[in-house]
Amino acid sequence: MAEESEVIQILKKTGAIKTNDHFVGVSGSHLDTYVLKDALFPHPAETSRIGEIFAERNQDLAVDVVAAPALGGIILAQWTAYHLSRRKNREILAVFTEKTAEGGQIFTRGYGTYVRGQKVLVLEDTTTTGGSVKKVVDSVRAAGGEVVAVSVMVNRDPVSVTSDLFGAPFRPLAEFPVRSYSPADCPLCRQGVPVNTLIGHGKKFVATLPG
Repeated sequence: MAEESEVIQILKKTGAIKTNDHFVGVSGSHLDTYVLKDALFPHPAETSRIGEIFAERNQDLAVDVVAAPALGGIILAQWTAYHLSRRKNREILAVFTEKTAEGGQIFTRGYGTYVRGQKVLVLEDTTTTGGSVKKVVDSVRAAGGEVVAVSVMVNRDPVSVTSDLFGAPFRPLAEFPVRSYSPADCPLCRQGVPVNTLIGHGKKFVATLPG
């Protein structure tokens, strides 16, 4: 799709695609490539354009609310709702879920009331296993909303992360396959490549290591 190359181009331009290192993702998987959305967000024009591409990709849907997980998803949800509102000439709301101590994603601040009985587009920045965005999908449904589609900026596992996982149409803006490993099977660990503790969740992983 035409949008795909532009999304990857924007991420490379803003330094959001990191390669040739040893990263730990939110799921605990180990990777040699990482999509650092935090490098994108300081650039309003580029972030707005990503939101516009989300809106273009999903403008055919009946959408009342855009929902995404905190923290990075908040920014994408806001920009996407803004551009969808302009295209549909009506207000599309933007809400977010927050992470629980147990690792779930729930609506707080009364945001669950905004999705009840509404058609909801669920967004995420990147997916490796799809687990985080699946929790948002579950929370939308638990709050009484209808998930009309799931759309992500970058899908890093096109084989495993599909519509079947979410029980809803899945619309990634770009696919950027990245091999991921469990800590026990990680070749980078076996080779003694240091874990990056500044990007991703490496610091948390290193804190669990003995000694």
